[in-house]
Amino acid sequence: MNDTMERQLGAAREVLATLRPALDAGVQALAQTCARDGRLDNRLLDTRQVACFEMAWAGAELLAAETSVAALTPAAARLQAQLALVFTVEAVGSVLERLETVYAEAGLDAEPLRAVRDGAAWTILRREAGGARALEAAGQAVAASDGDPGGIVLDEPHALAQDAFRRFASEVVAPQAEAIHRHDLTVPESLLGPMREMGVFGLAIPEKFGGSGPDDRDDTLLMVVVTEALSEGSLAAAGSLITRPEILSRALMAGGTEAQKADWLPRLAAGDPLCAIAITEPDYGSDVAALGLKGTRVPGGWRLNGAKTWCTFAGKAGVLMVVTRTDPDRARGHKGLSVLLVEKPSYDTHEFAFQQDGGGKLTGRAIPTIGYRGMHSFDLAFEDFFVPDANVIGGEAGVGKGFYFTMAGMVGGRMQTAARACGVMRAALRAAIRYTGDRKVFGSALAEFPLTQAKLARMAARLAACRQLAYTVAGIVDEGNGRMEASLVKLLACRSAEMVTREALQLHGGMGYAEETAVSRYFVDARVLSIFEGAEETLALKVIARSLMERTLGVQPAGE
Repeated sequence: MNDTMERQLGAAREVLATLRPALDAGVQALAQTCARDGRLDNRLLDTRQVACFEMAWAGAELLAAETSVAALTPAAARLQAQLALVFTVEAVGSVLERLETVYAEAGLDAEPLRAVRDGAAWTILRREAGGARALEAAGQAVAASDGDPGGIVLDEPHALAQDAFRRFASEVVAPQAEAIHRHDLTVPESLLGPMREMGVFGLAIPEKFGGSGPDDRDDTLLMVVVTEALSEGSLAAAGSLITRPEILSRALMAGGTEAQKADWLPRLAAGDPLCAIAITEPDYGSDVAALGLKGTRVPGGWRLNGAKTWCTFAGKAGVLMVVTRTDPDRARGHKGLSVLLVEKPSYDTHEFAFQQDGGGKLTGRAIPTIGYRGMHSFDLAFEDFFVPDANVIGGEAGVGKGFYFTMAGMVGGRMQTAARACGVMRAALRAAIRYTGDRKVFGSALAEFPLTQAKLARMAARLAACRQLAYTVAGIVDEGNGRMEASLVKLLACRSAEMVTREALQLHGGMGYAEETAVSRYFVDARVLSIFEGAEETLALKVIARSLMERTLGVQPAGE
């Protein structure tokens, strides 16, 4: 790195070091307005939703910038440093604006924010690292890199996995992705078969149960690497296939009996049966504790009555993980929920009806969507559907503990969703680089114009920051922590995927709006990422903001 970049990095470190205590002060002050007797009060929290939302986003952007800059070593590639600086300029500007809201709501003097804005370090950073010339230079380097911002060094096993799955995504997934999307097909065996052989469905399952994961620890990084690679080929037809076995296998490992683990985990790892997760109901989405699908105890098991919705892959799946209210007293909230495993035939159709010999019935209908086609999300209706006691996760001891078993899988599911977002961003960025390099406008390649270069720089900077954060948080999760951080990286990466795919489509002009162009699929697929696996509002308010404030109050956040 030259002296100019070293000066910019010094300014970035100074600004970030000043901004962190400013955020902490905002968290502390806002927590005091939302607390009663030293603990957060839900009604008070609800009166501060706008400030809490902005605070959560400020925390996400600041941590991403800190992580990107901290990852820079003296031997770091120039492009890695350029992108870290570009993202930091954008992040700091956003964090300052968000903290204005937090400080105003908490009644704080905004002097610490003014000190950052008026400081020499921010002036250097904004003018030099965020100026037009810096963006143009970074954009030129991004175009030459073919969309690989670099910066993350993997050990040999993870690097080999990344290379293998990127090749598979490019050579096998991508050629089939357009037809699956445009014709609303179900993910075909021509993809599922090879993915079974590559061990995709057992990434979260220990080897002793037939999976790909180590027996003595978690390997969240492997899941992130594989998911990102597959999602670059197709979010719906490949990258998202891992989420459901990730959630169910972790629920089984958290609460399943030894017999259930021995029976289900090897089969899930083999991808036979495929599985789906039935949590959301017509009246309840992210508010899991309020779910109401009714399970009534009968001799030998339970009868299910009610509806679920947005159950992705429910048609093709041979088993559904159904979060069920087994205690009729709704006042018990999440303590009245259990997880039941519903077995059914696999269907390739968009509608199905399964009749049990005893008269129970399960029907499903795929919900038409603008994107994320291939897996299909279903409306489900259960009518006196019988589930044996053996299929209650945890057996009799697991009745009433379904909420906890479900949450055990959500951290991994959110990390996996962040990785999906990174894969879609990389696909969109690479498509934009290729198109702008080929497309001639006013006698020159589109990529030669300064505005195009600035767009490419900002797109790549977001991808690089989200990848660095995701890979870093994977290590935290493997240590048994990171519930809040997993939600934080999911929040940032999924919104970033919307932004990056939007810009990629824009750079394609009219062709970006055509279904025959892959970037149009990236755009509509990316939109769902901020909705499922925890809507961004729920993550920001109920997980991130709450966790930040509980930490400052000295209250141990739930799940950590």
